[in-house]
Amino acid sequence: MPPPAKDRYLLSTVDKALTILETLEKERRALTVQELAQATRIQRSAVFRLVHTLERRGYLERLENKKYRCTYRRRRILLGYAAPLTDTPFRCDVAASIRRAAAEANLELIVLDNREDDPDTCIRNAQAMIEARVDLAMAFQPRSPIDHIVADCFAGAGIPFISIEKAVPGATYFGANNFQAGKLAGRALGRFAAHAWNGRFDCLVLVERSPASTTVNARMAGVRVGLEDVLGTVEESHVIHLDAAAGAETSRRAMAELLARLPQGSRLLISGFNDPIAVGVLHAVRDAGREDAVAIVGQNATQESRQEIRNPNSRFIASIAYFPERYGARLIRLAMAIVNREPVPPAVYTEHAILDRHNIDRYYGNGPG
Repeated sequence: MPPPAKDRYLLSTVDKALTILETLEKERRALTVQELAQATRIQRSAVFRLVHTLERRGYLERLENKKYRCTYRRRRILLGYAAPLTDTPFRCDVAASIRRAAAEANLELIVLDNREDDPDTCIRNAQAMIEARVDLAMAFQPRSPIDHIVADCFAGAGIPFISIEKAVPGATYFGANNFQAGKLAGRALGRFAAHAWNGRFDCLVLVERSPASTTVNARMAGVRVGLEDVLGTVEESHVIHLDAAAGAETSRRAMAELLARLPQGSRLLISGFNDPIAVGVLHAVRDAGREDAVAIVGQNATQESRQEIRNPNSRFIASIAYFPERYGARLIRLAMAIVNREPVPPAVYTEHAILDRHNIDRYYGNGPG
């Protein structure tokens, strides 16, 4: 087969300069002159002159280690986001905030649904983002057992990865500081007991979710530490670990069974791993007519829990707010810093606040939700 005809209108110097730019953009890492010469098969002396010119014109940046990286992109930055999109109100709020923040920043965004009933969608969606050549990938899949595989896929493709609400090796973490969030819940319970019961209570009930994860363990450990900050040492014999499994209905049943075993009038400080679990516990307590002997603190400050907090007769006294509606702006800032190769910490935490009936309107305005 004869070689392609030479294009007499092609400017070889411009063609070589664009080849260098495209190589650096594709590699997603800084390269030396020698590495560029090997990758492009352009003579080293020509590469040196070209990168010097491109640097002077602002298209490249020369680093202290004598490597060069792109400062110019031919297209808008493309981000990918994968998560269960309809699983909980919290995740819906996160997805909506990411869409909003990406649009405001004039970034392209691919949003893919990781189905909880089909874990393999995580891998398929990761591969779809790789094939789309996203500049950075984000995922919110705290229950998935294959996050390490997904992170390895992105690492192999040279794509930076942000893992939301679950620490994964190789990914930048964004989300809750679960131990600190737990401490806030424990302190809220402690202050309630100190004010309403003179610091006396019968049991601390930690309503958890199986299978236990590092997130669950950190949050529940924080609750006990926070309570002890206010009331002093809590003996292990006064701590009940209640398995709520999946959500509100299972936590309701589990709490009903526990109440049947405890004497009437037992004063219970209750911390739920999340708000759906805590609300399920509240319904069980109400069904048993024992709400006056409990105090419940949840996590996530969902709309349902905010309604309870606003109810002066409810013993759902507080929830730890994570403000998922604000995740998008912070995630986009973090993503841009990573894409622009700025130094970022391995973990970036969202803000937390104890939301109770004294401050709820300051955070969420007047209204039922």
